[in-house]
Amino acid sequence: MPHNPLADEVWAALTTLVFDHRDSWRRAVVEASGLPFSRIRVLRRLGRRPMTVKQVALAATLDAPAATVAVNDLEQRGLVVREVNPANRRCKTVSLTDAGRAVLATIEAVDDPAPDVLTALSDDELRALRATLRKLADR
Repeated sequence: MPHNPLADEVWAALTTLVFDHRDSWRRAVVEASGLPFSRIRVLRRLGRRPMTVKQVALAATLDAPAATVAVNDLEQRGLVVREVNPANRRCKTVSLTDAGRAVLATIEAVDDPAPDVLTALSDDELRALRATLRKLADR
């Protein structure tokens, strides 16, 4: 795909907006769950679907050894389980336990209100932004 400087500028603006306004949410989910944020990232990815440790590493942007350490820690805490993949018996799949799903529900219940920079937009601007983001999510 060709390099698009405008797309890069928009991406930088979006990531800056999120990074600059998620600190209080991050602190709140760490406090509510009792887990380091790196483990929360893994749990959230596994909440979508069971994965191999390699897939966890890719989804959570971790290197393979860090993903293994994270999965081992979550397994020791009883939040995930490794099971032999029936489609490929040489491979193990990591999935959430009931306790893991409960922690994930706790994390997802943490209030995350929109920052002032978004609430300052008009309803028309917010609808346009929502439509664009939905379009991106559907790709």
